[in-house]
Amino acid sequence: MAAAAAVGRLEMAALAWLALSLAVVTAVDRSNFKTCDQSSFCKRQRNVEAGSSPYRALLESLQLSQDSMKIQLINEANKVPLLLELYGLKGNMTRIRINELNPLKPRYEVPDVLVQDPPTTRLSVTGRDDNSVELSLGEGNHKLILTAKPFRMDLLEGRELVLSVNSRGLLVFEHLRQRKDSEPPKEPASEGEGAAEASDAPSSAEQESTEKTEQGEEAPKGASETEEEPGSWEETFKTHTDSKPNGPTSVGLDFSFPGVENVYGIPEHADYLRLRTTEGGDPYRLYNLDVFQYELYNPMALYGSVPVLLAHNPQRTLGIFWLNAAETWVDVTSNTAGKTLFGKMLDYMQGGGETPQTDVRWMSESGIIDAFLLLGPTPNDIFRQYASLTGTQALPPLFALAYHQSRWNYNDEEDVSTVDNGFDEHDIPYDVIWLDIEHADGKRYFTWDPNKFPRPREMLQGLAAKRRKMVSIVDPHIKVDSAYRIHNEIRSRDFYVKTKDGSDYEGWCWPGSAGYPDFTNPEMRAWWSSMFGYDHYEGSMENLYTWNDMNEPSVFNGPEVTMHKDAVHQGGWEHRDIHNLYAFYVQMATAEGQVKRSGGLERPFVLTRGFFAGSQRYGAVWTGDNAAEWDHLKISIPMCLSLALVGISFCGADVGGFFKNPEPELLVRWYQAGAYQPFFRAHAHMDTTRREPWLFGEENKALIRDAVRQRYALLPFWYTLFYHSYRTGQPVMRPLWVEYPQDATTYAIDDQYLLGDALLVHPVTAQGARGVQVYLPGKGEVWYDVHTHQKLHAPQTHYLAVTMSSIPVYQRGGSIVARKERVRRSSDCMYNDPYTLYVALGPQGTAEGELFVDDGHTFSFETKGQYLHRRFSFSGNTLTASSADPKGSFETPAWIERVVILGAGKPAAVFLKQKDVAESRLDFTHEAETSVLTIRKPAVNIGADWSISLR
Repeated sequence: MAAAAAVGRLEMAALAWLALSLAVVTAVDRSNFKTCDQSSFCKRQRNVEAGSSPYRALLESLQLSQDSMKIQLINEANKVPLLLELYGLKGNMTRIRINELNPLKPRYEVPDVLVQDPPTTRLSVTGRDDNSVELSLGEGNHKLILTAKPFRMDLLEGRELVLSVNSRGLLVFEHLRQRKDSEPPKEPASEGEGAAEASDAPSSAEQESTEKTEQGEEAPKGASETEEEPGSWEETFKTHTDSKPNGPTSVGLDFSFPGVENVYGIPEHADYLRLRTTEGGDPYRLYNLDVFQYELYNPMALYGSVPVLLAHNPQRTLGIFWLNAAETWVDVTSNTAGKTLFGKMLDYMQGGGETPQTDVRWMSESGIIDAFLLLGPTPNDIFRQYASLTGTQALPPLFALAYHQSRWNYNDEEDVSTVDNGFDEHDIPYDVIWLDIEHADGKRYFTWDPNKFPRPREMLQGLAAKRRKMVSIVDPHIKVDSAYRIHNEIRSRDFYVKTKDGSDYEGWCWPGSAGYPDFTNPEMRAWWSSMFGYDHYEGSMENLYTWNDMNEPSVFNGPEVTMHKDAVHQGGWEHRDIHNLYAFYVQMATAEGQVKRSGGLERPFVLTRGFFAGSQRYGAVWTGDNAAEWDHLKISIPMCLSLALVGISFCGADVGGFFKNPEPELLVRWYQAGAYQPFFRAHAHMDTTRREPWLFGEENKALIRDAVRQRYALLPFWYTLFYHSYRTGQPVMRPLWVEYPQDATTYAIDDQYLLGDALLVHPVTAQGARGVQVYLPGKGEVWYDVHTHQKLHAPQTHYLAVTMSSIPVYQRGGSIVARKERVRRSSDCMYNDPYTLYVALGPQGTAEGELFVDDGHTFSFETKGQYLHRRFSFSGNTLTASSADPKGSFETPAWIERVVILGAGKPAAVFLKQKDVAESRLDFTHEAETSVLTIRKPAVNIGADWSISLR
């Protein structure tokens, strides 16, 4: 009884936390989250000012092997030796790793994020003098000049400087050390997964230091050696104390991009697409946090972290992937090249010393320096390079690209049925209904509330009969309850994260007192995956999918609403080492569970709030707990664009805003915007008024219905874009500059974007808007309004008058987009329906496009080659259909019922030609005012080869 009472008190405490949070819903409580000055390692690193680096490379220690160069670095202040490893990687990339030469114990290296050991290229020394060495990087025309004193590296293409490393002298590597007056250090832990190996080789730096001592020279000591700074061995934030048993362990390094003024990436932040300089304020922070009612336009950390930054100018695009899962801060500063160049390096600077430059400084609390330099030179090259390291966006099942209806919470089975029937009654398509935390029995995940959801299988069968799906939430905090099977199994298998003292770590979350499974443990992940089996997840069926929320992890009574950094994971690693990986592992284990439950046949769908580099391999993300405000609608575009640039294409925002009640105009505009974002889900807080689409009057219902129907008509296009992303790593939703890299006008645009390279979207995101300014890029190109078919010449800024029904979308001249215009109640109901091809002619009267078709839900497209990848091409007044990939084969009854050609003159006749079939004449109509030719009922199978000629 005492235990039950304690759990009850904790549940009340969790509810009290929620109530307090809701009371101040207008803004985040910033005092709950650290600034750089309150994060001791960030403050220490920022106190290191730019200047001559204390590090020197020992050229005599250089070792060159088939695939790498190794050289020792010495800190002239404290004489601690480091080992620098440099790798040339295939695909025009370079990898830099820096670790202690002989650490007291292993330092953490991030496992599981890279999809393979990156293949290397051969390095060779091409020049050398007494203070530098020049290396050829194997592929292309790149070389690297390593300067010994002060240590720096400069990467060149031909005779042009591309980027510099440590040019500002901000390399920081806080070595592991014994605390003064403490016990001698214990033996190093077993290295295992995630461990950075130490070298047993004698150090040139150590030998040099010893020789100087024998000669009577005393090695200078750094500040950290003579007087530990506050926060080095213990740090307190509010009421929480971090014990820091390993002392100060942070690492940092600076990179300079001469000729670059535009940088992007490092999500997640509620900020502009183009990163701003951080002088005079906090750096951008990467530390997965549950930030309740986050603010906009600042560098505060949010739910996920992807440590990838892109730098762009008209000549090239570059990238940095900083592979570190600890708390990380990133400074972005403006400079001129002459301030970081000297001597012969100035000869390599095109444009001289006054050339603008952007400097980027990475600072992480622990681990090693492991940085990948992505050398482009084009945006698509960057996407390919990063995808080769961390994988591509998973191809989602087709239903996941349709419309999702969610709320915290649909109350019971009757409520679910009423909402489901409501969509049919009001003729609005939808595919998935979602259940939040109240569906479970006392917030015990993998269960159902016996009073509200007593017959879950019958409920799921009812949805399946309409070819619809359900998503239920499964969070990674487990209610501490001896009567709860999941908790008992995790505890009995010793799978919980531990405190620094070795007991199971517990914190407060939705169930009250909760344990946190150690998802870094592969055995724990395998067990978690097994819980999604139909024999373990009682009441589940094949049309039930999963939502992982609160997986930063969120700990209501923890420091910064997350887990204590000195909590301990498998292998003895501290939570500080792995923090940003936790959500990555949760989604991984959940997705693998869905795959396993089907015997490896079915593709999973898992939505996650927290994420890291590589999360794209496991499903979708959303932008978290936004608000029903116009600025939150606006910010959804740059937030998803930033994620798309770093591999995560399957992104969306809660339509209507999670907090507060949207006015009808805002709700309509949000549906119109969401219909053209990759993940399309409406979601709302439990304290908001109900907002199903038919509750706002007939006029608004019709507007919302039209937006949703536009989404469904374009599902073949969306699915094809995701297939391309899966194959190539190219983003589905992309900034204009990706397709127009030399057009400087596009560099700061983040209120409009491209879907693939064919559709340009400019959602209306301003209250009371009567018009929008749409920038149409591409010298000599043409664009077509998809609604009116008006033809517009580019480049220009086009003013479009808008009404409440307007969704500004333009199809690029030269593209072909496939649609399905017989919209039904769910995507699966439309599966065999016919296609309409929209052919938008370019200035030369040509166009091309592609279409991917498979069964929409299994891995058979990979395992059995069961798919169609079709190519459509218009040239010389002839539209041709052929296979884009002959390896695929798939039978479908779907056919082409219409071809619409934009920008076409009126032909005398239209003929269809198929192999071994007599040429046939087709009916058509032509609108002279808009130059639109509509060809009716070619009636050819979508998988057939054919041609249509205009004569």
